[in-house]
Amino acid sequence: MIQRYMTTHKGKILVIRHHEKLLALLLRDNQILSAQVMEEIKHAVGHIHVGKVQSISENIGAAFIDLGGGYLTFLPLAEVSQARLTNRRPDGSLKVGDELLVQISKEPIKTKLAGVTTRLSLAGQYSVVSLRGKGRASGVQVSSKLDGAARLRLQNTEALTEIAERYRLIVRTNAGGLTDTAPLIQEARELSAVMDRILETGPYRTCYSCLYEGKPNYITFIENAYRSEYDEVITDLPEIYDGLFAYCAQSGIPLRLYEDALLPLYKLYSTEARLQELMDKKVWLKSGGYLVIEPTEALISIDVNTGKYESGKEKEETYYRINKEAAKMIAIHLRARNLSGMILIDFINMKDRKREQELLQYMQELLKQDPVPARAHDMTPLGLMELTRKKTAPSLARQLSSQKGV
Repeated sequence: MIQRYMTTHKGKILVIRHHEKLLALLLRDNQILSAQVMEEIKHAVGHIHVGKVQSISENIGAAFIDLGGGYLTFLPLAEVSQARLTNRRPDGSLKVGDELLVQISKEPIKTKLAGVTTRLSLAGQYSVVSLRGKGRASGVQVSSKLDGAARLRLQNTEALTEIAERYRLIVRTNAGGLTDTAPLIQEARELSAVMDRILETGPYRTCYSCLYEGKPNYITFIENAYRSEYDEVITDLPEIYDGLFAYCAQSGIPLRLYEDALLPLYKLYSTEARLQELMDKKVWLKSGGYLVIEPTEALISIDVNTGKYESGKEKEETYYRINKEAAKMIAIHLRARNLSGMILIDFINMKDRKREQELLQYMQELLKQDPVPARAHDMTPLGLMELTRKKTAPSLARQLSSQKGV
């Protein structure tokens, strides 16, 4: 059956209702590049709390921090030296009963507790302001994805260097699209002012207080998307339009409220069918080959097959072309499905080891475009490519698993 989709050659961010929950989607070239189901939860990633040390396990190098109501989280002991204690003077140690400022850094996944960090961080569209670790030099850090001239200019912007004297300041890739640094400077100043208030008031707040809830998660989704990937934000939800309008107007992002009751926004862009494609194990390639994506408890396995392709005389060169096509599709699906951890890819076997290395380098370049840190490491003796991608949230499949219809 041929699916007829609304064409999305120019990127769109949709914020819609999906089975009674908010869903944000980044669509481009008729593909979902990124998606997130948004639940209103008390302990969300980015929230900053005054927590209490319930127990310490030297064996696994972790402290278990209670955020209130028995909600336990996991703090690596490597971060203890940077802890901001609120019940006593810090001395580089951590004791059961200590109260400290922590920020939720990872959602709970399966049987694993949510992760917290003492390295408090506030992110905007163009910048990130965080506490500077001990021994880390001051100075403006600029995304390596920007060109050398832009990085040098931003590193030497006086208003930014002043902030970088007090906090660690990172200029994000999105800042590269600005013709004027004023929005970047304004945002960085606002974030540093918020951090000032958190550090000033934190020691006087009662244990289990939430000091910072951050922005609505649909705003964070927009901030984390590269500005070059979309040209407008669309929603059909009047109840969140005002919040989106305030943010988009300040950021110069076109926003549209979709109001056609006869053709709902999710049907216009066929979101149900697109999401279902991201749940399927088999992904077809234009060449006739296909991928088989198999998430397991330990790792993600991806197999590349020639499929319907009929081999000709230049078999080795053709395999290389199919492998390159597969690599590009894999990079898209890792991000769209939010697959993370250890990933092994079994590409079509090539006898030419030079081609194998070219394929590895090509994958490394593709992964640089992913907002989530990802890396192609090497080819194993058995010809498998090893990748890793940072775990930031549950996979899209897990996010959707509690909903009906997907």
